Amino acid sequence: MSDAPAYEIDLAAFTADPYPDLARMRAECPICFVPQLGATLLTRRDDIHRQEKRIDVFSSAQPEGLMTRLMGENMMRRDGETHLAERKIVMQALSPRAIETHWRPAFRRIAEEILADLAPRGQADLVRDYAMPLAARALCAITGLENMSWQELDRTSQGMIDGISNYAGDAEVEARCLECVASIDRHIDERINDPALAETPNMMAVMKAAGLDIERIKVNIRLTISGGQNEPRDVIAGASWALLSHPDQRALIEAGEATWDDAFGEYTRWISPIMMSPRRIARRDTVEGVTFEPEDRAFLMFGSANRDEAHFEHPERFDITRDTSAAIVFGSGPHLCAGKWVSRAMIADVALPLLFERLPGLRLDPESDTRFTGWAFRGPITVPVVWDA
Repeated sequence: MSDAPAYEIDLAAFTADPYPDLARMRAECPICFVPQLGATLLTRRDDIHRQEKRIDVFSSAQPEGLMTRLMGENMMRRDGETHLAERKIVMQALSPRAIETHWRPAFRRIAEEILADLAPRGQADLVRDYAMPLAARALCAITGLENMSWQELDRTSQGMIDGISNYAGDAEVEARCLECVASIDRHIDERINDPALAETPNMMAVMKAAGLDIERIKVNIRLTISGGQNEPRDVIAGASWALLSHPDQRALIEAGEATWDDAFGEYTRWISPIMMSPRRIARRDTVEGVTFEPEDRAFLMFGSANRDEAHFEHPERFDITRDTSAAIVFGSGPHLCAGKWVSRAMIADVALPLLFERLPGLRLDPESDTRFTGWAFRGPITVPVVWDA
């Protein structure tokens, strides 16, 4: 393992709220080994920004990693030309043109249907009743898995996220992850030869048209579901909560002094949906006085980078007027998240403005609390709200 200084954590407390520990790491030992995670953590923004691009040392190829072992070697777990070739194909489904002509109108249609159903109720949980079905139904369309129910897509996404975060080695979590992978594969097999598949520029259709074999299609669809459901879901619900709990910030949007896109950018900096990205050390190297050995496990802590005091004044505050250009929300190197622009279109252009427009008097339920969880992926468990029905 690396010779970084050790930093002990209480895993339960770190899962409930990792930010206090991450702040101490940045101040006291910005590159540290955490025994409870079996990994060396990089916590400062500039270190992460530099090292993420050095794929010859901090490699995404992880043959023994949880994601590769449980979900297969998708494009996120490849470097160099093999990664770029598949990324180029997939980007046909996620391009600005595809977003403009197909996905943004689809997102709006889905959001309007959900909100029309919710409006008469006067109360809801924004995670379960709005963010979850919106993100899942959108992802069914984007992947081409319109034969899968949104409930099953959400279930399989969570099962895989739990599996690839299962550093404690819970056998039940691993078995559930593998069952979720099998469910996705069955739905792909049912859909792959449907003549209607090519009617939209969905991921399955563009990969099939490019000649990728069925296994390459499957591993990349699994990847997209694992991240493309949880993260938009968590940001839709979390950003809504942030604006409801900071009425001064919401007032800036209503006054035209800030935008929904500003709220999206600041929320994803403040509470990062992707808190961590793992890397395998490919060769011996020294970074800021810490020596890494081959096959060491390193975690790039995006959530910590996005609260780095060297770049963000009062980083613990939610301030939508802040310059967030230094934030590392979707990564910054060759593995920059391919869904970045789709997520922004879904959330900033559609989900947030429509929610506040269609539910008058929207406010947090005073009888309930919102609780967040996660150190690798982070989001709210529930966001109870009421409005004037």
